[in-house]
Amino acid sequence: MLRFTIVTVTYNAGTTIQRTLDSIASQTYSAVEHLIIDGCSTDDTMQHIQRYVEHNCDTGHPHSISLIREPDNGLYDAMNKGILAAKGDFIIFLNAGDKFHTTTTLADVAAQLQRYNPSRLPAVVYGQTDLVDNEGHFLRHRRLQAPKRLTSKSFLSGMLVCHQSFYARTDIARAQLYDLRWRFSADYDWCIRIIRQGERRGLALHNSGLTLTDYLSEGMTTRNHRRSLVERLRLMARHYGWPCALAAHAWFVVRAVVMR
Repeated sequence: MLRFTIVTVTYNAGTTIQRTLDSIASQTYSAVEHLIIDGCSTDDTMQHIQRYVEHNCDTGHPHSISLIREPDNGLYDAMNKGILAAKGDFIIFLNAGDKFHTTTTLADVAAQLQRYNPSRLPAVVYGQTDLVDNEGHFLRHRRLQAPKRLTSKSFLSGMLVCHQSFYARTDIARAQLYDLRWRFSADYDWCIRIIRQGERRGLALHNSGLTLTDYLSEGMTTRNHRRSLVERLRLMARHYGWPCALAAHAWFVVRAVVMR
């Protein structure tokens, strides 16, 4: 049976963690490993996690839950810890405040993946994303829509697939850890490298056609928008060359003006 590893990174996330835990607990698909990576929170985050673990045990829920609680060197370092500990076939990052779009999201994805030979599972499964506010209420569909066909060149148009709606094969992810030199856009770099590894190995990049995630819009990159844009420009030049990177960012400016 196909197994998913969900990684949730937390630090002082007491106001948002509960809906993420509730979303994972409500998934109808049983083959789930949930890794919680907490950077030594000092608020009530751990109380929420403890109740979640106890409820999982009391109800006999089949999901496996593991906790790593120790200091880290930032979000992407914590996410690397999740990758290295993961045992599932695919790894999913669902951080505090984020949730699955429906209770059957993982079951629906697993059903689609039955068409693949187990030895030739896709490198990536991806889908669409909705944005929610701090209360978990729907705000809007994500402006950047996941393309019908994903390639390594797709990300010249920006982060077309939200990180939380990008399910990577764990064996590929383990060989392509987040580069901690990039403080705000390591996920952009990581997704490109995962896609390219899949292309080199002739593996599918599977479009689920589903809205997979309700994403909390006020993330680290959102709060540091200008610095993340500068970092993304450097990364884009690294992957595609400066002419393509500069042309793409010129188009981003035009697009932003047109869409106002």
